Amino acid sequence: MTSTQPSPVLSDPIPDEQTLLDACRRGESSAWDTLVERYERLVMSIPLRLGLSRSEAEDIFQLTFAYLLQNIAGIRDATRLAAWLATVARRQTWLYIQRSRREMPGLEELEEVSMSADWAMLTASDVDRIDRWELSFWLDQGLARLSERCRDLLTALYFETDKPVYADIAAKFNIPIGSIGPTRARCLEKLKELLQTK
Repeated sequence: MTSTQPSPVLSDPIPDEQTLLDACRRGESSAWDTLVERYERLVMSIPLRLGLSRSEAEDIFQLTFAYLLQNIAGIRDATRLAAWLATVARRQTWLYIQRSRREMPGLEELEEVSMSADWAMLTASDVDRIDRWELSFWLDQGLARLSERCRDLLTALYFETDKPVYADIAAKFNIPIGSIGPTRARCLEKLKELLQTK
């Protein structure tokens, strides 16, 4: 006999992750649709931030949720679902880039982690390492799109090993010391715009 009890997903306007996962395991299509809609932006943002096109990101999106569908029975900690999806999306993106032979700075340093068989069991150290690498690569992409002058100025101010000396920077860029702050602000604002549109 078919149960007439309403689905908890349909009765709750904002179901939590555990409710969604349980409903998905029972084969409720509305739960799956809700789950995909909730995490679509998260999953899509990862390949886009790592330089893939919209169509390529959509492929990563499909692969990530197909992987979730295949492994949903083994996900017991619903609070880790977002992290699980993010790491799967990163792995699929890296594999795609490796297959297409694109060059990504520092990718080889993460090969061991990216080939891990069980992404649900990543340690905090692994996740932190991945996040730091992804942030670094994302910033590199933004800096590469800046004008040469802005890129060189921000590099001198924030990314060189020695503490910046304003007199040296003023001489190097042939600008008054008093202009460094306003110029830096304009360059940072442009970098912010570029990163937001990536």
